[in-house]
Amino acid sequence: MARRDHFGPSLREMIDHFGINCSDLDASARFYDAVLGVLGYSRQMDVGVAIGYGTEGHPDFWISRWQGQEPNREMHCAFQADGVESVRAFHAKALELGAESLHAPRLWPEYHPGYYGAFVRDPDGNNVEAVFHRAPPEA
Repeated sequence: MARRDHFGPSLREMIDHFGINCSDLDASARFYDAVLGVLGYSRQMDVGVAIGYGTEGHPDFWISRWQGQEPNREMHCAFQADGVESVRAFHAKALELGAESLHAPRLWPEYHPGYYGAFVRDPDGNNVEAVFHRAPPEA
């Protein structure tokens, strides 16, 4: 899966890895196994209290067990998709798993031409997006 687009550096070049805390690691693992799976990402490491997702042995995104007091603070992350259909599949899979839809898949020309994204809320209330940067105008 290509990790570079015309809009800027790839996730790997800009960010080595990032992670979020989860109130229920098992529920979050089921959610991310499924929604990241439709984007071509998978578990690369599982160390019990944390799970790393990515490709080719490189865990770029981590979820870990939250040990602090609730509520857990919301964060936003966007995962690269390899096309419009992958963004749609991500959104559909998230809804199938009971996620709240924040924004259905669509073009976001206010970001830049070709920006096609969908936003959902994960099991811990985080704003999670799938985005493709080269969508045609009719997408």
